[in-house]
Amino acid sequence: MKKQKNQNLTETVLKPEKNRNIYSYMKQDSRLSSVLHALLHMAERNESMTSDELSRCLRTNPVVVRRTMGFLRNAGIVSSERGHAGGWKICSDLSAITLRELHEALGEPDVFAIGHRTEMPECLVEQSVNAALDAAFADAEALLMRRMGEVTLADLADDFARRHSARHTHNKDTRNEA
Repeated sequence: MKKQKNQNLTETVLKPEKNRNIYSYMKQDSRLSSVLHALLHMAERNESMTSDELSRCLRTNPVVVRRTMGFLRNAGIVSSERGHAGGWKICSDLSAITLRELHEALGEPDVFAIGHRTEMPECLVEQSVNAALDAAFADAEALLMRRMGEVTLADLADDFARRHSARHTHNKDTRNEA
């Protein structure tokens, strides 16, 4: 009886057509965001940071940091030294490093998780829809890549400094009022 109940549950509740909704549960690629986070910490400290230190900043495993930073080392953006005084260090001017360059250093992961159907490539409707979507995705990606080429790590560092200063000033004013 229990087996049949579970089987019915699977057939009625877990069928894909009955569970579709507007939310996507695909894992997002957050490497660019993580790299930017790490690089801003490194820029603020202006000295080498170990994979362990960066992993604490990012709340991830040091192995993930080493693997990801390795892409940036291969692109000449950071350098690494082994040993007690070693770690990762930015070896380029922050104003020369764009978001696009970092995206490319990470292997140019897909910027959109949206795709199109490919179940029936001979279907003329599917071909029309896919052609329209492909064109829209290509235009959107070109615009995004152009914008990412305009934003530098120095821009982000300046924005962080402004936000940090504003928070520090606000906290200081709040303490003085008490």
